[in-house]
Amino acid sequence: MNQLPSTSLKNESLDQMPFMQHLIVLRQYLFKIVGITLALFFCLLPFRNTTYQWLSEPLTRQLPITSSMIATDVTATFMAPFKLNLFVALVLAMPFIIYQIWSFIRPALYEKEKSLAVPLLFGSIILFYLGVAFAYFITLPAILHFFISVSPESVAPMTDINSYLNFCLKLFLVFGLTFEIPIITLVLILIGLVSTESLVKKRRFIIVGCFFVAMFATPPDAISMIMLAIPMWLLFEVGLLLGKMLEKKPTEI
Repeated sequence: MNQLPSTSLKNESLDQMPFMQHLIVLRQYLFKIVGITLALFFCLLPFRNTTYQWLSEPLTRQLPITSSMIATDVTATFMAPFKLNLFVALVLAMPFIIYQIWSFIRPALYEKEKSLAVPLLFGSIILFYLGVAFAYFITLPAILHFFISVSPESVAPMTDINSYLNFCLKLFLVFGLTFEIPIITLVLILIGLVSTESLVKKRRFIIVGCFFVAMFATPPDAISMIMLAIPMWLLFEVGLLLGKMLEKKPTEI
């Protein structure tokens, strides 16, 4: 009889401990994420101006010889490279961030889910980097060339460094997230929210939706809209193809 109170208290503590432990473990992972991001940020800080020059190359190649970039704000010459340096640090830390998220949710997954989660996480990192690279090397030069070529001859294009940075970061994030479409499509199929048959039936609406989203996510010109909408559609087809392959696999067994 004397052991009943202690046993009940022990059971109550066991019921309460997992939630508190999850919060403590989550805090530890968040500290690691912030720590590695800040470490990369401070390591890259001496090269912030060089990094911004690298970012501005697609624009400076398109500008006339008599034109250059300008700073309309006193703090822009400091804040623009500073913001870019933070973005680069986050991009470089993305594999470590994804790994920390994976380490936190891994104990709650079954073995089959773990075997699928690893390639999905690895693929999401690669696709995000491919999206940013596609935006920088292909989309950004084409957009800049279009806007500068259609400017009146009496107007000398001189872009503010802060405005150009915001434009580039938005473009990078849009394309980086867009290239995650195969992973998103595959996850929706795996968890049973959609099926490949329903996606095939709704393909025409999805294609229209790609152009609709691209119209609002890109600058107001047809070139950038097409350069985002077509990859979105093709990436959706890739995710759909992978989903069909996974749906056929259980039936073969």
